[in-house]
Amino acid sequence: MVEVDEPDAHRLVLPEVLHAFSDPTRLAVVAQLADAGELSCGNLDVSVAKSTLSQHLRVLREAGVTHTRRDGNQRWLSIRRADLDGRFPGLLDSVLGAVVRVDS
Repeated sequence: MVEVDEPDAHRLVLPEVLHAFSDPTRLAVVAQLADAGELSCGNLDVSVAKSTLSQHLRVLREAGVTHTRRDGNQRWLSIRRADLDGRFPGLLDSVLGAVVRVDS
């Protein structure tokens, strides 16, 4: 199993994390991951092209919001909750709470 490069927890910076949360598609991905725990890229329910989704997933990964695990030819995504909560307490819960309120 090969891991994908992502920033160490102490290198997470607020502007990059906030930028990652600034797009509706990326917010939808984060909300789905929060509900499921871990999903393969192919199981994300978003209405964008695969190439566009790849760019969104790159932004999330490089900001340190998600963890990507490769298993064979699949990539599995999860939220780096412990790292985000450690660096920015309450931020992820606030963002996810806002997503739920908008969708309700």
